[in-house]
Amino acid sequence: MDKLREALNFCIRHQTVLGYSVVSLLTAASEHIFSSVVFKCPCNSSNMLYGSVFLIVPAFILFLLGYMLNARTWRLLTGSCPPEKRCSCRPWGTCARYCLVLLPVTARALVAPFTWIAVALLRASFYECAASGNGLVKNFVCKDKGQECHELLVKIPCDEKLLGRIPGEFLSLQAQSQLIGWFLIASIMTLALIATCFSRCYSPVSYLQLKFWKIYSKKERELFEIKAKEHATKLAEINTNCFFEATDPVPFQTPSNEDWRKISFLYTFSSREQYYSMIHKYVNTNRGNSVRFGEEGQNPPVLEFVDEASANESGF
Repeated sequence: MDKLREALNFCIRHQTVLGYSVVSLLTAASEHIFSSVVFKCPCNSSNMLYGSVFLIVPAFILFLLGYMLNARTWRLLTGSCPPEKRCSCRPWGTCARYCLVLLPVTARALVAPFTWIAVALLRASFYECAASGNGLVKNFVCKDKGQECHELLVKIPCDEKLLGRIPGEFLSLQAQSQLIGWFLIASIMTLALIATCFSRCYSPVSYLQLKFWKIYSKKERELFEIKAKEHATKLAEINTNCFFEATDPVPFQTPSNEDWRKISFLYTFSSREQYYSMIHKYVNTNRGNSVRFGEEGQNPPVLEFVDEASANESGF
C-alpha cells in the first residue's frame, strides 16, 4: 500500500512531465502505425505530394487538437465577446495580453506535432518518399546523369537496391531524414531549456513561495470542486422537489452571473497585492466590488498554473 501511495504521489508531483511523455508516446505509436500500415509511397511523380501530406497534415491536425484540448484557450475566449457588448475591436493592450497568454498555449500545442515530425524523420519513410520526388533533390543528385537517374530516384522508396544503380556518391535520403530529425530534436530541447530558464529567472516570487502557491492552487481546486458539486446537488434537489410537489422554492443563495464572471477572469500577478487566485482576490476585495479588483497586473509565464490547473480540473 505504501508503494502504491508513493507511486501516486510521484505521478501527482510530476503530472505535467508525465502528461507530455504520454502524449509523445501516443504520437510516436500513431506515427509507427501510419508509416507501417497506412503509408504506401506511390513511387512516381506524386511522391512529393504524398510524402509531404503524411509528414505535415497529421502534425497540423495534432496542433489544432492541442489548442482545442487546452483549457486555457477556452478560459480566454469564453464570454470575451457577449452579444450585449457586441464584438468590437479590443485595445492593443488587451490584444497584446491575449497574445502573451496564447504563447505558452501554442508551445504546449506544438509538443505532439513536433513529436510526430521528429519520429517520422527518424523513421525516414515519409521524407524519403517526399524528397525522392522533389525537383531540387532530383537536380542535385541527377545533375548531368540523364533521365534514367530521375526515373530511378522516384522508385528508391519502393526498392532500396536501386540506389546502387545511381552513379556517384551522395548522402542517402534515409540518412538525410535522420540527420534532420536529430537536429530538430536537439533544437527543440535547447529552446525548451532556454524558455524554462527564462521564465524561472523572471519569476516574481521565490522558489519556496512558488511551491507553496502550487499547493494552495491544488487545494483550492479540490475544495472548489467539492463545494460546487454540493451546491449544484442541493439546488437540483430543491428545484426537482418543487416541481414534483408543486411548492414554492425556499430562498437559496447562489453566485450571480457577475460573480462567476469575476472569478473566471485570467489571473494577473500584482506585486502590490499578494493574491494566489482570482477567488482569493475576489474574496479580499469586497466580493470584487473594490477598485483593487479591477487593477491589472502582470501574468508571468511561470504563474500560468494558476488558471490552467483550475480550468483543467473543471474539464473545460
